[in-house]
Amino acid sequence: MLLNEKIRARGFFRAAYFMPVVVSGIVISLLWQQLFSYENGILNLLLARAGLARIPWLTSPEWAMPSVALMATWKNVGLYIILFLAGLQNIPAWLYEAAGIDGATAWQKFRHITLPMLNPAVIMVLILSTIGGFSLFIEPYVLTGGGPMNRTLSAMLYIYKQAFYFNRMGYAATLGFFFAFIILAVVLVQRKVVEQEALE
Repeated sequence: MLLNEKIRARGFFRAAYFMPVVVSGIVISLLWQQLFSYENGILNLLLARAGLARIPWLTSPEWAMPSVALMATWKNVGLYIILFLAGLQNIPAWLYEAAGIDGATAWQKFRHITLPMLNPAVIMVLILSTIGGFSLFIEPYVLTGGGPMNRTLSAMLYIYKQAFYFNRMGYAATLGFFFAFIILAVVLVQRKVVEQEALE
């Protein structure tokens, strides 16, 4: 919402949010690998300076998947922000003006104008995030290789290992088609639910 307001350095903040999207996933993963490093990572250096124990972000079964998820979210959130921003800019200003004349509060404007008008953007973000979640590959491949104890083994990384580590090409191809149908089914259900809620 703030990125749609007339604030100082608005263009800079928009570019900063979108920058991780256009940078190579491998480069981003390598940078975060250094960030999560047990010995020299910035996070653990800050923890050590605060007198806290270092955390094995990428080698602990408890911390590995949250770390990968955090990095993947940070990389892709800029795209979702741009989609929501485009949706906000497509909302006619006269709707807010008319609501203000009728005495609507800021919350009422948000609930009855902004949210319904953002429905197409919400559908698109849900679809892209679902597809991105199922097709997660570069992040776990570079950061952890699927470990520790397969805690970060995503669907696409599993298919990749079956095909190129174990030479089970037929099995991997079948899994690929299977997951494609699952993604399609989930996306269709999500779209139906969101559209139904918008109608209500």
